[in-house]
Amino acid sequence: MSVGSGGAGAVSAGVTLLGVRHHGPGSARAVAAALAALRPDAVLIEGPPEADELVAAAAEKEMVPPVALLAHVADDPARAAFWPLAEFSPEWVALRYGLDARVPVHFIDLPAAQSLALGPRGADGTVADGGDAPDGDGASEEGEGPGVPGGTPGPAPVDPIAELAAAAGHADPEGWWEDVVEHRVPDGDPLAPFAALAEAMAALREHHPAERRDLVREAAMRQRIRAARKAGHRRVAVVCGAWHVPALAVMPTVAHDRALLAELPKKLKTELTWVPWTHRRLSQHTGYGAGIDSPGWYHHLFTAPEQPVARWMTRVAELLRAEDHPVSSAHVIEAIRLADTLAAMRGRPLPGLTETLDAVRAVMCDGSDVALALVRERLVVGDALGEVPDSVPAVPLQRDLTRLQRTLRLKPEATPRDVALDLRESLGVERSRLLHRLRLLGLHWGRPARDGVNSTGTFRETWQLVWEPEFSVRLVEAGQWGTTVCSAATNKAVADAEGAELTALTALAEQCLLADLSDALPEVMRLLADRAALDTDAGHLAAALPALVRTLRYGDVRSTDTGSLTAVAHGLAERLAVALPAACTGLDADGANARRAELDAVHQAIALLGGDTAERWVGTLAALAAREPHGGPATGVPGLLRGRAVRLLLDDGRLDTEEAGRRLGLVLSTASDPADAGGWVEGFVSGGGALLLHDPALLGLLDDWLCGVSPDAFTDLLPVLRRTFSSLETGVRHTIGSRVAAGPLTAPASGSAPDAPLDEERADATTPVLALLLGLPVPKPRIPRQVDRRAPA
Repeated sequence: MSVGSGGAGAVSAGVTLLGVRHHGPGSARAVAAALAALRPDAVLIEGPPEADELVAAAAEKEMVPPVALLAHVADDPARAAFWPLAEFSPEWVALRYGLDARVPVHFIDLPAAQSLALGPRGADGTVADGGDAPDGDGASEEGEGPGVPGGTPGPAPVDPIAELAAAAGHADPEGWWEDVVEHRVPDGDPLAPFAALAEAMAALREHHPAERRDLVREAAMRQRIRAARKAGHRRVAVVCGAWHVPALAVMPTVAHDRALLAELPKKLKTELTWVPWTHRRLSQHTGYGAGIDSPGWYHHLFTAPEQPVARWMTRVAELLRAEDHPVSSAHVIEAIRLADTLAAMRGRPLPGLTETLDAVRAVMCDGSDVALALVRERLVVGDALGEVPDSVPAVPLQRDLTRLQRTLRLKPEATPRDVALDLRESLGVERSRLLHRLRLLGLHWGRPARDGVNSTGTFRETWQLVWEPEFSVRLVEAGQWGTTVCSAATNKAVADAEGAELTALTALAEQCLLADLSDALPEVMRLLADRAALDTDAGHLAAALPALVRTLRYGDVRSTDTGSLTAVAHGLAERLAVALPAACTGLDADGANARRAELDAVHQAIALLGGDTAERWVGTLAALAAREPHGGPATGVPGLLRGRAVRLLLDDGRLDTEEAGRRLGLVLSTASDPADAGGWVEGFVSGGGALLLHDPALLGLLDDWLCGVSPDAFTDLLPVLRRTFSSLETGVRHTIGSRVAAGPLTAPASGSAPDAPLDEERADATTPVLALLLGLPVPKPRIPRQVDRRAPA
C-alpha cells in the first residue's frame, strides 16, 4: 500500500506499506515482487531496532535459515525473546533484498530492551516478558518468549484470517488463506494484493479495536518511519504485519506517539545475536514456537512455485521408499490426479495441504495413518536446522562449545540420531565427557538411550542427540559459571553440591566422574563423606550406595582415580549393614515393597564391592531372615523381606536347598499367619521360579500349604499369589502348573519307575542321525524279522 501526501499527520509521500502474514510463502513472494518493482532506497522491517548491527551477518554464505534473533537481559539470561525467520518469511526476503541491493535495512518495532521490561500479557493487552502473542494477522509474531513464571495470559487477540474467511463463507481459515494468497503467483500490479489486504484490515480494525500493547508498538514504528524520512530516504518500503498497516497509513501527531511511548518502563540492558532455529520449533504454538502448522509445506511452496503438487508427491515417494514402503511412479501419478480431483470437488483453485495429504493416505499409504504420520513428521513439519556464521556475537561458552563440536565431529542436528561411543577409544571418551558436562549445565543435547549409561557394559554408551533452539538461551545462562564447558560444569557442580542431600550428592558424584571433572570431584566427595557420616536414614544410605558402586565401575574404564570414592562406599556399606535390620521392622505392605527393591540394589552393589564388607552383609541378611514377628507385625521383619533375604543367601551359596526348604516349611506351617507366609513366598520366589522346578520338595511344600489354607484366608492371599507367579517366566509358570496338575509333588525314588519296553523300530530310525552327528559310519538299515503266519501259534 503506497501512502501519498495528505493532511496534517499523514505519512509523507514515498512510503510504501507492505502488510504481510509472518512466515507466509505467498506474502514472501509478493514482497519480493513488490520490492523489485519499487526499488526502495531504504527497507524498514518489523523487529527490534537493536538488531540493526546484526543485519550485515545475514549476507554471509554461512547464514542459512531458519535462524532467529535472540535478545536477552544481560544480567538475567532466562528473560529472553526470539524473532524467528525462515527462508519463506517475508521479513527474511526483505532483509536479503536490502543487503543484495546495498540499501539501508532497519528494524522498526518496539526495542527489545523495553519489550523485555514489560510484564506478561494481561487483560489490558500489555506485553509479556518478551513474549509477543499473535500479531493479529493470523500468524504468530516473531517476538517469541517464555514469559515470566507465574504470569497470567490474557484473552487471545482477534484472528483476522479467521474473520476474513468467515466473511467469505469459508469455515477453514487456513484453506481460505492458501487459496487467496499462498497459491497466488504474482502477476500484473505487484502492489495490488497489499492494497486489498490493507483495505480488509482497516475494516476489521473498525470492529476490533487494537489492544494497548499494539498501539504502543505502532507508535514506535511510526517514529522509525519519520526518522527514515528525516534521514533523506525518498523511497521507503515498510514490511510489517498486515494488522498494523491501517495504523501506519495515517499517523497522528508526533506528540501523540511520544505520549504513548512515555508509558513504557525503563529500558533493560540487553544483548542480541543470531542463533540457529528449526522448522520443528516454527510449528509449535507455545514456548519459543511461531505457531505454523506446516513449515515444511510452506518452505516447499516458496521454493517450488512451479508444479508444487507434482514435486511434493515426488518427495513423498522418495521418503516412503527410503522407509521400505512400496511406492512406484504409478502411485505418484495417481496421487497427483486424486489431489487435483479433490481440489476441484471442493471448489479450490489448486490442491492444498489437505488435498495432498488425503491423496497420499489413499494412494501411497494404503489408508494407513502410520505411514502418513511419517510424512507429516518429515515433510509437512520437517527437521531443517539453520546455521549462523562465526562472526555473530556469542558468549565465550558458546564459542568453546562450537570449537569442541568441530573437534569431536559432533554436528548439531535437529533430527534425532543415535551415537554409540566406545570408551576404550580417546574420541569416544572425549565425546562422552562433553555430553555429560553439558547435562550438568542443564543442556540435554544428548540423552542416554537407556536412561543412564548402557547397562550391558562399562565401555560402551549409546546416546540420542537432538539439538533444540532454546539451548542457545541455556548456554547464555550457563555462561555465569565459566567461559569453557569444563570450567562452567566444574563450578556448577560445586555450587549444586552445597546444601544437597546424600542421595543427590551421590548422583552428582557419579556425574562428576562421568564428566571427568577432576577439580569438582574432591569437593563433592568431601561433602558426600560429611553427609554420609551424619545421615542416619537407612533409606538414604540404601539409595546412595548403588550409585556410588556404579560410579566405581565406570571409573575403572575411564582410568579415573576413585580411591576416595571407594572409602566412602565401604563406609556406607558397613553403616547400612548395621542399620538395615532395624529399618526393616514394622513396615506396611508399601514400605516393605519399597525396601525390597532397595535390598536387591544394595545386595548387588555390595557383591561388586567384595572384601570384608560382603561378609558382614551376609550376617545382615541372616539377621533379617531370622527376625520373625512373634509379637505381632510391628515386632519383626515382614515376610516379604525375610523370604527375600533367604533367597539372596541361597543364590549366593550361603544356604543350601535343604536349609531353604526347612525354613519354607516353618513359614508355611499352620502356626504362621497366612498373609505373612504369602509375603515370604513372594520374596523367595520373585528371584526366579526355576528353583521350584529343580527341587520338587520345595514345590510340594508350597502346594500342600496352599491346599490347606482356609477359603477366607485364600481370598485375602490371592492378590499376593497372582503378583508372585505372574512375575515368573511364561515357561516356568506352565511347567509348574502341569506338574501340580499331574499329581502328588514328591521326588521319585531311584529305581521305582518301571522299565518301559524298547520299541526297536523307533530306535532304529534314530541310529543314522546319531551316527552322522558322531562322525561314525552310517549303519545299514536292519531288515525287519519276518513272521511266518502259517506256522502254528
